[in-house]
Order: sequence, then C-alpha cells, then structure tokens
Amino acid sequence: MSSMVPSDKNDSKKPKSESFGEIMRIMNDFFNERPIKGFLQSIDDFFKNPFPPGANFHVDTIEADNEYIISAELPGVKREQIHLNISGNYLTISVENRELETAEDEQNQIYRRKYLQQKSSRTISLPHTINEKKVKASYRDGVLKIRIPQEKGNMIEIED
Repeated sequence: MSSMVPSDKNDSKKPKSESFGEIMRIMNDFFNERPIKGFLQSIDDFFKNPFPPGANFHVDTIEADNEYIISAELPGVKREQIHLNISGNYLTISVENRELETAEDEQNQIYRRKYLQQKSSRTISLPHTINEKKVKASYRDGVLKIRIPQEKGNMIEIED
C-alpha cells in the first residue's frame, strides 16, 4: 500500500504561467488597497520632499580683498525669525518659524488646534576666529548679507 495521495488530474491542466499571474494579481491588490497603499504613498511623499518647504536655504560665501561676504537667500522670512550665532570660527544662521493654526465651528468653538514649528540652520566655517564686534549684517528683499572682516595675524620673522 502506498502512502502517496493520488494527484488530481484537473490541477495539472492549469498552466503554470496562469498561477503565477494569479499570485501577481493578489500581490498587486494587496499593495494598492488601504492601509498598505496609504502607508506606501506616505513613504513616497517623504522621499519626494523630505523637508518642509523652506527648511533648507541657499548660502554663498565670497572672499573679497579684506572681508568675507556671506549671503543667504531667505524669501518670505521675517527679520525676527533669523538668528545669528558666532562661536570661534563658525557662523550659524538659524531660521525658526512658529505658527499656531486653529479651526473653529459656527459657534466659535475650537475643534482643532495645530502648532507648527519649523527650524533650519546652516553653519559656515571660516579659516580664522570671528570677531563678533566687527561683524555687520543686513536683511533686505529676502537676502541676508553678513560682512565679516578678515583678521590679519602677526607676522613672525624666522631667524637664521
């Protein structure tokens, strides 16, 4: 007596490519229905735009004859949102935006309150220590300009 189960001859009639197509259809349905579709879409959206708008800004550093001129493009940013910090030979430009959004119904009752905070910063390294008393900064038309004078060190003569 054999322990093998007799095979159904109807199963062998189904082509293998059709069963593979059925598996692919099931997997496609799985990834295109909620909640998986929403989850995958949020991952795609994150990689398309990983930082909120305005979270990163362009900075140029130009070395002139006797000063460094640093320009940062900050369109739509208010002067109060910009912070400059000097530590040794590093200049850090920070932009912080805080907003409170509320939604009310007809009876002026708040049913949703959202507090948004965005912060972005760029740090620029210069080849010498920065004297913060001599730094000048101006902000016009969305462009921050910082002028940092170059400090000349003492020349040391080498003896024979």
